Amino acid sequence: MSLRLLIVDDSRMSRLILQGLVLQAHPQWTIVHASSGEEALQLVRENPVDLVSMDFNMNGMNGLEAALELRKIQPGVPIAILTANVQTAVQARIEEAGMAFIAKPVTASAASQLAALAGA
Repeated sequence: MSLRLLIVDDSRMSRLILQGLVLQAHPQWTIVHASSGEEALQLVRENPVDLVSMDFNMNGMNGLEAALELRKIQPGVPIAILTANVQTAVQARIEEAGMAFIAKPVTASAASQLAALAGA
């Protein structure tokens, strides 16, 4: 199964680590990167995606704000918020918004949890 994954993180290293882990298990996937919520929204307007990994703490709009805006463009897309911010209140806000919470650091397990959202 080939799909288009959008990785949104202001850390280039985090994006590359997650990309590497995902492509090890799913080499046929297309990976698209954005370094901010605003950039992610522009990318999705131009070309829809099948799955989104979104960092929470970023400059400008945070990941949850960006994800909620992204859902207005692509209502059904699965979104996971990957963050080191593991506060219960943050997790609850993410889950109430109908998104998956995945704790950083980015690991093979995190990549597997992300892939599972797409049924892979």
